[in-house]
Amino acid sequence: MVGIVLITHGTLGESLMRAAAHTLGKPLEHVEHVSVGAVDIPELVLARVERAMARVDDGGGVLILTDMFGATPANVASRVLQDGRVEGLSGANLPMLVRAIAHRDLPLAVVVEKAQGGGTTGVVYMNRDKCCGER
Repeated sequence: MVGIVLITHGTLGESLMRAAAHTLGKPLEHVEHVSVGAVDIPELVLARVERAMARVDDGGGVLILTDMFGATPANVASRVLQDGRVEGLSGANLPMLVRAIAHRDLPLAVVVEKAQGGGTTGVVYMNRDKCCGER
């Protein structure tokens, strides 16, 4: 099973986890979040990430989801990535997390692909004509 670690600003990761558990109708297993605050020292965040990874990894690899590429969460994540063992995606959203959880029994590379697809297709321009029909 692929473990999942969210590294996000503030409480975004925790909120995404709660929303995913609600959406899926079950508690999440092998999913953790690491919050990054405005005054957090990256080295200390890195240590928290490494501990979270150790807790969720049962041998199937780890997928790290971050909220924004180029920001501290993604910069910290880039320090622990290992091709085929620890992979990362930025731009985390609820469809991305739900898709990752739904497919986590597949190989890590497939979970990455599914999660990225979920995150991308989950971003939809909504206007009255496209989403709401006649009013």
